[in-house]
Amino acid sequence: MSDEVEPGFVRVRLDLSYDGKDFSGWAKQRARRTVQEELETALRTVTRSAQTYELTVAGRTDAGVHARGQVAHVDLPAELWAEHADKLLRRLAGRLPKDVRVWRAADAPYGFNARFSAIWRRYAYRVTDHPGGVDPLLRGHVLWHDWDLDVEAMNAASQALLGEHDFAAYCKRREGATTIRTLQELSWVRDADGIITATVKADAFCHNMVRSLVGALLFVGDGHRPVEWPGKVLAAGVRDSAVHVVRPHGLTLEEVGYPADDLLMARNKEARNKRSLPGGGCC
Repeated sequence: MSDEVEPGFVRVRLDLSYDGKDFSGWAKQRARRTVQEELETALRTVTRSAQTYELTVAGRTDAGVHARGQVAHVDLPAELWAEHADKLLRRLAGRLPKDVRVWRAADAPYGFNARFSAIWRRYAYRVTDHPGGVDPLLRGHVLWHDWDLDVEAMNAASQALLGEHDFAAYCKRREGATTIRTLQELSWVRDADGIITATVKADAFCHNMVRSLVGALLFVGDGHRPVEWPGKVLAAGVRDSAVHVVRPHGLTLEEVGYPADDLLMARNKEARNKRSLPGGGCC
């Protein structure tokens, strides 16, 4: 499938971040506040455009999920881009609400597609088991788990989940969408302040996958399930009612990875042929 930019247009890469607390996710929805809607409206306003130019994003985050390293692209008329490129960031900063920011806007290399050129996405999920709860200054980004957590046990349980698998047991199924993913990293670290961070990296994620994995591993960490349990759930290939989808506010999209510029188009085509990512939210 071709992804050539139309003649007279320029593909622009946007690097952005947002606090997901008051958003109903990334994707536009009728009568709901979304990141995509805010960005597209702001872009139309600051460029004084008669039409809305649609954004394509690397990962459609769910309601309440944050992003520090989100990537999107938009195809703009070359004349419009030339007129506004130098001042676009400052103008967007003046127009956008304070819970979403664009940090970089630049010509995208040939073959770049924010979604299909990506080779991995990296999320972090943050949780604390402190008996006093979550620091009030971090409450919008850290989950409180009211049981002591064994990080070593969670790391041991994570090993069985690494690699390419059908993650149907940890995904909300969508008709016609594959649940086969390659989980490249799943690790847990407790910092000096007692915040436990799960790093979850994969070529792509299906709906609810990260929060389901975290939910299963927290049950191992607090002793409710044995280390072998998450791997057995994966092998069973069906949703287990004991796997809880943890709350979204602890989840942040940290970074999206892309290949070298000369490999972007090849990756773009490969990703389209290999699998069709599910619509709707992640993770």
